[in-house]
Amino acid sequence: MLRTKNLALLWIFVATSILPSVAMAQIEGFHVTVTPYGGWTIWDSKTNFWDKPMIGGRLGLMFSKYIGVEGDYAYILAETQEGPTPYSTGATGLGSVDAKLHHLGADVHFNILPNSVFNPYVVGGYHWLKFESDEPTQPKETFTGPEFGAGFTIRVAPRVSLRAEGKDILFSFDSPPAPDNSSTNNFLLSGGIEFAIGGHEKDTDKDGVPDKKDDCPETPAGARVDSRGCPIDGDQDGVYDGIDQCPGTPAGATVNAAGCPQDADGDGVYDGIDKCADTPSGVKVDVAGCPLDEDKDGVPDGADQCPNTPAGATVDASGCPTDSDKDGVFDGIDQCPNTPASARVDKDGCPIEVSEKEIELLDTGKITVRNIHFETAKWAILPESYPVLDEIGNILIQWPELKIEVGGHADARGSAKYNLDLSEKRANAVLQYLLGKFPQINAAQYTAKGYGESLPVAPNTTAEGMALNRRVEFKVLNTEVLKKEYERRKMLEKH
Repeated sequence: MLRTKNLALLWIFVATSILPSVAMAQIEGFHVTVTPYGGWTIWDSKTNFWDKPMIGGRLGLMFSKYIGVEGDYAYILAETQEGPTPYSTGATGLGSVDAKLHHLGADVHFNILPNSVFNPYVVGGYHWLKFESDEPTQPKETFTGPEFGAGFTIRVAPRVSLRAEGKDILFSFDSPPAPDNSSTNNFLLSGGIEFAIGGHEKDTDKDGVPDKKDDCPETPAGARVDSRGCPIDGDQDGVYDGIDQCPGTPAGATVNAAGCPQDADGDGVYDGIDKCADTPSGVKVDVAGCPLDEDKDGVPDGADQCPNTPAGATVDASGCPTDSDKDGVFDGIDQCPNTPASARVDKDGCPIEVSEKEIELLDTGKITVRNIHFETAKWAILPESYPVLDEIGNILIQWPELKIEVGGHADARGSAKYNLDLSEKRANAVLQYLLGKFPQINAAQYTAKGYGESLPVAPNTTAEGMALNRRVEFKVLNTEVLKKEYERRKMLEKH
C-alpha cells in the first residue's frame, strides 16, 4: 500500500493531467532532451538522512513525441541524522556525519499530452544510489531498486520547456546490519529547464499548429491562428490578424487588402459606415458621416464661413447672410427689404424716425435740456421731469462707447458760491436718476459737474435770459467716437 507521500504525488499528477491545454507545435521524430535541474530530497523515516537540496541533470532520447528513455544523475551533499550509516541503528548520543550521495537513474519516459503547452508525463525505471561517508572508517555502499515518478512540462518555446518532477526511489538495507530491511520510499523533487535538440516540427503552413491538429492547413503566411490552426479575424473585416495592419477596425467599415479602413470623401467616417458618402471636402460631419449645419442655414459646418447665422436669414454660398439694401438687417429677416440707402432702421429693417434731441447730439456733441425741474432751492427732481430724462436715457444707451458729462448750469440770482454748489448737486441728482433707471449705462463713463452761473448763454438781465441759463447739458467728452458712430448711422435721407 502506498504511503501518504505516494498518494500526494499521485494526486498532484492526476490534477495536473486534467488541466485544460492549448495546442502548440511539438518536436517530432527522434530527438534529444537535456534538462539541468535543482531540487530537494525527502527521505523515508527509515533512511538516516536529513532532507537536503540537490543538483543534477537528465539526458533523454525521445523516439517520438510520446515515448523515450532517459538517464538521470543527481548529486546530494547529505548529512546523517545520527552516526555514520545510511540507516538508523536506534543508537542515541551519536553525532551526525556529512556524506555525499550520487543518484543514477535509467527510466522510460512517456508524455501524455505532447501537443500541449502543458504536458503531464510519467517515468519509471531503475536506480543506483551510491553512499560515501566523510567518516573514513565507514565503507562506501550502493543501494539499488525501482523508481517511478510523474511531472509536467510547460512549453515556453518550441524547443524550450519548464519542467517539474517528483520521483520515488525505492531501496532497502541489508539486515543485518540494518535493523529493518523493508523497502523505503524516498522522494526527489526537482525543477529545471528542458531543451530539445534535433527532431522536427511538422507544420506545413507554419502557423504553429501541427498538421495533425490543424483544421485549417492552408493558413496564409503571417496570419495568427487559434488552437485549431484556423486564422483569427478579431475585427471581422475579412483580413486575418497578423496580416491586418489596422486591427480594431469598426464593424461595417470597408477595408483594403492590408485591412485598413477606407474613407473616400475624407470626412473621417469610414466607407461602409458613412451614410453620406460624397461629403464635400472640409465639411464637418456627424458620426454617420452626414454634414452638420448647426445654424440651419443650408451651408454645412466647416464650409460655412459665417457660423451662427440668425434663424431665417438668407445666406450666400459661403453661408454668410446677405443684406441687399445695406440697412444692417439680413435678408429673410428684413421686413422692409427696399429701405433707401443709408436709412436708419429698427430691428425689423424698417426706417425709424430720429428725435430732435438725438439730432442735436449728433450735430453739436451735446443735448441741452431746460425743462428738468427741481424743488425750489433744492436738487430733488420733480416727477414731471421723469419723461424728459427717460427720453434722454433711451438715447444715451444707444451710444455705449460715449463718455458723457452731465453739467448743471444756473442763472445769476443768488451768490456765485451758492449757485455753483446747487448746480453740482442737481447735476449729480440727474446722473443718479439715469444710472438707477438705465442699468445699461456704464457709470465709469459718466461724470457730473456743476458750473453755477459761470457759463451763461444769454444775459441774466431779463427773465427770458435767466430761463435760458438754467439748464442741464449732456456733453460728449470723446467726440471722435461720436463722429465714427455718426458716419455709421447716417440719418434718414430726405428725398
